[in-house]
Amino acid sequence: MRRADRVGAIILLALAVAYTATAARRYTYWSASGPGSGFLPFWLGMALAILAIILLVGAVRQGDPGPAWAPRGHGAVRFVVVILATAAFIVLMPVFGMTFTTALFLTVLLKALEGRSWPTTLMVAVGVAAANWAIFARWLRVPFPTGVFGF
Repeated sequence: MRRADRVGAIILLALAVAYTATAARRYTYWSASGPGSGFLPFWLGMALAILAIILLVGAVRQGDPGPAWAPRGHGAVRFVVVILATAAFIVLMPVFGMTFTTALFLTVLLKALEGRSWPTTLMVAVGVAAANWAIFARWLRVPFPTGVFGF
């Protein structure tokens, strides 16, 4: 039995049940004009629960333990760098704003982990951050944290 798959499936199933129950309790499933605000969350929770059960059944039916679930060596270092970079992204976003922090986050990942050249790294990081800002902040008018730079 694959222990990591079993544990993951149980956690996902618990989250799915909680999500579905919250959607059913707090939101309207059906209104006079059609599906209410709880319709989609309810069915998304149900789909997640079904997929978690499929994963759990598959993990229980597997006879071999499968590959190690935790990365080792260089893979573990890369994993830790991603976790730390993500934590720094979350902490720095209110200070420096979403756009700048996104560019910084991508720069760290592309340069430190992928070893890309500086021109490629900066082009991708700035391009993705600018596209993110243009689509969400400008076009869809989603308020982004602006930070000290004002963007």
